[in-house]
Amino acid sequence: MTAIPFVRDFNIEHGRCDTLSPRIRRVVARNPGPFTWTGTNTFIVGHGEVAVIDPGPMLEEHQDAILAALAGERVTHVFVTHHHLDHSPLAHPIARRFGACVYGFGPPRHAPTGGELRLEAGDDTAFRPDRRLTDGDIFRGPDWTIEALHTPGHTSNHVGYALGEENVFFCGDHVMAWSTSVVTPPDGHMGQYIEQLDRIRRRGFDRLWPAHGPAVENPDVFLKAYIEHRHAREMQILRNLEAGPKPIRALVDIMYADVDRRLHPAAALSVLAHLIRLVETGQVECSDSPTLAGTYRLARDRPTARRGDR
Repeated sequence: MTAIPFVRDFNIEHGRCDTLSPRIRRVVARNPGPFTWTGTNTFIVGHGEVAVIDPGPMLEEHQDAILAALAGERVTHVFVTHHHLDHSPLAHPIARRFGACVYGFGPPRHAPTGGELRLEAGDDTAFRPDRRLTDGDIFRGPDWTIEALHTPGHTSNHVGYALGEENVFFCGDHVMAWSTSVVTPPDGHMGQYIEQLDRIRRRGFDRLWPAHGPAVENPDVFLKAYIEHRHAREMQILRNLEAGPKPIRALVDIMYADVDRRLHPAAALSVLAHLIRLVETGQVECSDSPTLAGTYRLARDRPTARRGDR
């Protein structure tokens, strides 16, 4: 398995506003957990007339901390990376305070049915942006320029935001320095996720600012390892299926034997996402449409599996 150079040294105080660069500040919400780690990072970009990225969960103390950090300033843009409850609920309350507009890609393409496994944070099913973004949209403030990049994979409506003046990327949950990101079918898609990892890598950003945990300081090396890790997971699935058909639960027990079992439901979603991709590329077969309940086998006439980054 490819070793990802994770960074888990992260000194934060919930509610404190930390200055990260000449244009970037961060306030961390008190919503730690297996999927949020220390909590959601809310970013403030610029000075005077500012943008807020991922206002975070509906916590009064977090809203108060953001407003305290904004004392004497005006929010002109509120950007949301995606519709999970640890990212979007405070977007409209913060925007209303300043008469700002909320920007996001829109609702997910596949609404939750209630039958699939859900992440701890869950979906903010009520979230609707005031303005729906398209890939490549540009926004400007007095001392900042932000480009919206549609990065589907973790969710279909996931968006990251590039800050031109510092050549950095607010990557939401698409990339995290402390952990791999979960891809959640039916709305998440592994093929799109890997394509967008490669796209971000090709942009040559100097730093990535994830929505949870510390910055990624060497994006090219980190993203190469992230991509190789995903290809290695697919090879691991194929090797395990060589012994015969298996359900996802059996694959997770083997592949994630050394991982906290609380994370196995999330791991099952990632394995399903990989299997959907392997079915789409003709390497794996399923007796029915690919689901968590399916049993999977190697395709009889499968193409040669490819490894490496793209």
